[in-house]
Amino acid sequence: MDEELSALHKIDTWDLVPLPPGKSVVVYHWVYKIKTNSNGSIEQYKARSVAKGYSQQYGMDYEETFVLVAKMTTIRTLIVVGSVH
Repeated sequence: MDEELSALHKIDTWDLVPLPPGKSVVVYHWVYKIKTNSNGSIEQYKARSVAKGYSQQYGMDYEETFVLVAKMTTIRTLIVVGSVH
């Protein structure tokens, strides 16, 4: 967990700012996972922080949400266009 936090801090994932008056902190929890190889041996321990977003109110705590997700068809299309040019 400390390793994950230091990695997130190193790449400037977030900025610490003062809490505005009348606002509450969004609670989060850690999700742990053990990644295994095909033979069942442990490859890696993983940890991630997950915010409990259901405690937020639209218009009060956030205005919009956006997650960039690349689909394989989009990546394939870009590779084909790049190889043609």
